[in-house]
Amino acid sequence: MIRTLAVLPVKGFSRAKQRLRRGLSDPAREALVEAMLADVLSALRLTAVDRVLVVTAGEAPRRIARAHGAEVLGDDEAGHNAAAGLGIGVALSEGFDRALLVPGDCPALDPAEVDEPPSALVVPDRHGTGTNALLLSPPDSMSPSFGPGSCQRHVELAQARHTAVQVVNLTSLGLDVDTPEDLEALARLSTRAQRTHDVLARC
Repeated sequence: MIRTLAVLPVKGFSRAKQRLRRGLSDPAREALVEAMLADVLSALRLTAVDRVLVVTAGEAPRRIARAHGAEVLGDDEAGHNAAAGLGIGVALSEGFDRALLVPGDCPALDPAEVDEPPSALVVPDRHGTGTNALLLSPPDSMSPSFGPGSCQRHVELAQARHTAVQVVNLTSLGLDVDTPEDLEALARLSTRAQRTHDVLARC
């Protein structure tokens, strides 16, 4: 039986999504970040992942994670890649076969798109250059290197380790919300992410 740990590196809400400040007040921005995380966690509960781990230093993300049955691991806010590495360490130490690294800002996540076969799977963002998700089997098949240009970088890292790698465009995971334009794209995407849509309707 293949066991999968989903890992979500999450910033404290007050520090998250700074580029949305030009379109949203700080309270609205923080409410939106909270709603997006809740939508992602709700979707993950409908997938075949065995456990969900939220890596965060923020108290509000901890509360949301526990309310949705996820486990919590504290970090020192050294960045997304460092937090992802902590989650991979848990996956290795507890004998998981796969680590699924997913963001907390893809609220339209479709559970059916997450249940993929074992592989090193790279899910690009909707622009095709960044990485929104990694499925690593085994969990240490590559070191995560999120950031600008990371899609091709992750492919090269996998190839350097002689790991078979697939780049798969998944619509619901391709849309991460960083800018007001992303919010407009989310509104057009689907009726999923109900909490997120509810917050946006009040903004």
